[in-house]
Amino acid sequence: MAISFSQIPSNLRVPLFYAELDNSQANTGTFTQRALIVGQMTSAGTLTPNTPALLQGIGWAKSNAGQGSQLALMAEWYRKRDPFGEVYLLPLADEAGATAATGSVAFTSAATASGTLYLYVSGVLVPVPITTSQTTAQIATAVAAAINANPDLPVTATASTSTVTLTAKNKGTLGNGIDIRLNYRGNRGGEATPAGLGVTITQMSDGATDPLPATFTTAFANLADMPFDFIVFPYTDTNSLDALKAFLADRWAYNRMLYGGAFSAAKGTASTLTTLGAARNDPHVSVMGFNDSPTPAFCWAANYAGAAAVSLRADPGRPLQTLALDVLAPPIQSRFDLATRNTLLWSGVSTHTVGDDGTVRIETAITTYQKNSFGQPDDSYLYVERLYTLAAIIRRLQAKITNTFGRMKLANDDSNFRPGAGIVTPNIIRDLILAEYRAMVRDGLAQDYEAFKASLQVIRNSGNTCRVDALVPAVPIDQLRVLAALIQFRNAQVG
Repeated sequence: MAISFSQIPSNLRVPLFYAELDNSQANTGTFTQRALIVGQMTSAGTLTPNTPALLQGIGWAKSNAGQGSQLALMAEWYRKRDPFGEVYLLPLADEAGATAATGSVAFTSAATASGTLYLYVSGVLVPVPITTSQTTAQIATAVAAAINANPDLPVTATASTSTVTLTAKNKGTLGNGIDIRLNYRGNRGGEATPAGLGVTITQMSDGATDPLPATFTTAFANLADMPFDFIVFPYTDTNSLDALKAFLADRWAYNRMLYGGAFSAAKGTASTLTTLGAARNDPHVSVMGFNDSPTPAFCWAANYAGAAAVSLRADPGRPLQTLALDVLAPPIQSRFDLATRNTLLWSGVSTHTVGDDGTVRIETAITTYQKNSFGQPDDSYLYVERLYTLAAIIRRLQAKITNTFGRMKLANDDSNFRPGAGIVTPNIIRDLILAEYRAMVRDGLAQDYEAFKASLQVIRNSGNTCRVDALVPAVPIDQLRVLAALIQFRNAQVG
């Protein structure tokens, strides 16, 4: 029996021992699943706009993206759930001519009892001591100073007479979602406005002009062929989501095979969110819906992506349900009930639940994909886990086949050749696919091995004798999502 060598020549006569390495049976490497956070930096940021940069710590993000910038905050909120994954930032500059959102806190009467003003800005508590000796103008000055004392807040504050004006550090519509409120934890949490103190809050508004489609085109092009499995995308307007849809569809194309998906979040009523979800149809994007949480949507998106990334990286087939998030829960009266959440899940919007302790957890993570190209209902890409599981299956087959058959000659199945001749046939490839699929069944990525074996086809292409075509009927693993029990009780038997 002869052995086929790749490097050692057959005419070698110089003694004695020579060895070449063949790693085709030893590759157990895993694919690096990076995350990418897309967001705006401030004018104080030093990163190059539209160019990816490796995240080198939260302090680094604050210094280089601008403290209190949307991008720095998203990096921080992502890291709360994924402290060790490899992460890149894709910094965007505020668009020329964009407008920053503004809001205000106006004090209409002085306090008649000393206490603490429990002001929440962007979900962050800004406590301000209040005394009966302070005028409303002095209170406004103290509140503005307290806000500006926290440079990680996404706003700056100025005081004029008895009113504090808050201005978003980044321009565009995301600033409209920066929440301002008092006493989030209420009396049960020991938070109440000092007696007599009159406060009128005007929520943030009038932020306009997010990064334009041309900006996304440039930024996405600069990613080249770098793979990113988990993308944080804070924008939910039609133009931005369309740009993202085209970008991700291209990454899933047969000639790129980079894969990946995006995670976003949107704040609004059930009606607003249903309208948003029903207008989308993208298998690669998941939007988490919520209402009235003090935490802004761009922080929800980052936290949601971080939690999902850790789980999907460890096991893409395991459901994301019940994973905890760090965001502040909506007040009880603002939470969606079961019927509403079910409606959202039929409208392309992911849902969450809130525990008695206030912990927010992912309930069901879905994509916005709902209809096929004929406009008919299609649930093939409904759940986020499906495409990540398929990507894992494809990557395993790709690694196995390229590592094993990288430099092989191709012959028909009925060929008679010596072992070790460096020849492969369609049946040999089929056997390797079957072996790898069986391993993936054991690993919980796939199922129905016998059905897969019966339907798998591996044949030589009739038009190109150097090509092998394969029909690979993979069946991704499913997730337990619903257990319906009919409790058919019985009466006790006497005697």
